[in-house]
Amino acid sequence: MDKFILIGPQGSGKGTQSDLLCNDYDFVHISIGDIFRWNLTNHTKLAARVTRIMNEGRLVPDDIVEEVVRKRLEEHDWNYGFVLDGFPRTRAQAEYLFEGWNLDRAIYLEIPDHVVYERVAVRVAQGQAQGFTKRADDNPEALKMRLQEYYEKTLPLLDLFEKKGMLLRVNAFRPIPDVYESIRSGLGLGAPLKKKS
Repeated sequence: MDKFILIGPQGSGKGTQSDLLCNDYDFVHISIGDIFRWNLTNHTKLAARVTRIMNEGRLVPDDIVEEVVRKRLEEHDWNYGFVLDGFPRTRAQAEYLFEGWNLDRAIYLEIPDHVVYERVAVRVAQGQAQGFTKRADDNPEALKMRLQEYYEKTLPLLDLFEKKGMLLRVNAFRPIPDVYESIRSGLGLGAPLKKKS
C-alpha cells in the first residue's frame, strides 16, 4: 500500500497528477480543496466556518483541516493506497500526519510564480467561458496572499521531508505527460494496474 502526498503552489498540477496516479494504480485521491468545496456547495456547518477564511485568501486553520483529514482517512476506502493533495500545509499538519500514518513519499511539484499566476488566470477564464463558479481564492489579491503563506509555511516542510529521505522534487513546468512520467519513475512505480478508462 502506497501513501503519497503532493505538494506545490496553486496551479502546479496537483489535482491533474493525482488523478493520473489514481487512475493508473487504483489509489484514492484525497483532495482537501475538493472536500472544502463540496462543503461550500452544500452549505454545511463546516462551510460556514471556512467561507470567510477562504474568501480572504487565507489558509484554513490547522485544527479544522486536521479534523477533515482525520475523518477522511479513517474511512479506509483505499485498498492500494492514497494520494493526499493539499495537506499538509504547515509543520503542525505534517507532524500530525507522521504520528498517525506511515507516509511513503512527498512529491514536490516545482513551478515559478509567474506560471502560477498564468495558470490560475487561464483557469478563471475557462471557468467563466463554461459558466463554472470560480473558486473563492482564484483572484489576484487572494492568490498573492496564498502564495505568501505557501512560502512561509509550506515550503519549509521540504527540508523536513528531505531529512526523512522521502522527498521527490519534480519540475512541473513541462507538459503533463512528462511531469507524470517523472513522478512515476521517481516513485519507482511499475506498469499501471489497469488500462486507462
